[in-house]
Amino acid sequence: MSAPTSNPQGNGVFSPTRARIKERTLRTDAWWRSPLITDLGFAAFVIYATVRAFQQSNYYVAEYGYLTPFYSPCVVKWNAAEQSGCIPEASHFGQFLPDVWWLPYAALSLPFLLLFRLTCYYYRGAYYRSVWQSPTACAVAEPHAKYTGETRFPLIIQNTHRYFFYIAAIISVINTYDAVIAFAKPGGGFGFGLGNIVLVVNVILLWTYTLSCHSCRHVAGGRLKHFSKHPVRYWMWTQISKINTRHKLYAWITLGTLMFTDFYVMLVASGTISDLRFIG
Repeated sequence: MSAPTSNPQGNGVFSPTRARIKERTLRTDAWWRSPLITDLGFAAFVIYATVRAFQQSNYYVAEYGYLTPFYSPCVVKWNAAEQSGCIPEASHFGQFLPDVWWLPYAALSLPFLLLFRLTCYYYRGAYYRSVWQSPTACAVAEPHAKYTGETRFPLIIQNTHRYFFYIAAIISVINTYDAVIAFAKPGGGFGFGLGNIVLVVNVILLWTYTLSCHSCRHVAGGRLKHFSKHPVRYWMWTQISKINTRHKLYAWITLGTLMFTDFYVMLVASGTISDLRFIG
């Protein structure tokens, strides 16, 4: 995104050089519907994820080894006296964070996943319109007096997206590990149930969203002057480009599958429902 041009009179929609009308817009269609739906979708995920992150219970099914992605990796120290902290069986990568009420069990991953999505190219466009209102819709005046793009705080933080991509990829590997080892029953032997399908489908979709990221596409083929000299990277770039066209779709689908996966594990862990078992 290029830096805004200098304009001593201001470069916002309310600058002296813009047409002056008392209406916010002359559009007669329901232009507010799209940003409203986006706001409701984001709000639903944020509320659910926040409640679940601090609920600190019903995140692991000990009988089948199901660990919800909202609590992975679970690295808070187990306090046997108060029965709090990460259950040892759910801590696949050790326990080294203190057990305090304000620290989510997956504090090692949740902030980075949030920042990865917050700085995502699609999500930027979505919440710029619905939350930041820059602009709310085409031909609708925005409330900001001037436009500075991503050159000042807080939007300048968006330029860190490429770094959060690497961390998100590592966390996707961890989620994949959680899904794979869930086929090995904690008591021994192979197990296969509906929960395994839910975990595997979720991790496949998470990989699809992560790999369709614009930063991933740039990592694969960016800065190459001659594709013919880098056939492997060119092939990777073409494959990523194909799924990149549906990045918006995967962004929304994975919000839904993350909540569904966590909700399913929570129901089984709490004893509300029983896991449908096919083997073991």
